[in-house]
Amino acid sequence: MGKYEPKIIAFCCHYCAYSAADLAGSSRLQYPANVHIVRTPCTGRLEIDYYMKAFENGMDGILVAGCEEGSCHFKDGNLLAKRRVNSIRTVLAEAGIEMERLRMVNVSAAGARPLVEYIKEFVETVSNLGPIKTKETVKNTTTGAGK
Repeated sequence: MGKYEPKIIAFCCHYCAYSAADLAGSSRLQYPANVHIVRTPCTGRLEIDYYMKAFENGMDGILVAGCEEGSCHFKDGNLLAKRRVNSIRTVLAEAGIEMERLRMVNVSAAGARPLVEYIKEFVETVSNLGPIKTKETVKNTTTGAGK
């Protein structure tokens, strides 16, 4: 049987993190192929439902990559995202799902190398955790069932 490769989604802000991912590609910096990058206008626009739906739909890990603190094009969107991510991590832990499966990082548009390193570290962390518990656990967390 092959090595476990977790399904990971990376929500990247358009102005900084997505530009860093694009620069990584142009610079031929490689990150694991099991990471699906999704460009978002701002990480602050991501509601809690986005994260929970991603887990519910089979993602083993979610990386949120926003602008560096103090550099958000929407003023404080990345700070709002950070608060949401920390809140969701608490909910996940209470539901018995490892909070390490959700992480937020901040990178500049020129931060291709740091972004690639964050991605690699996150993939390793999630790989070590193994597959996420059943989708039913995530659904119960999302809907509040089973309390």
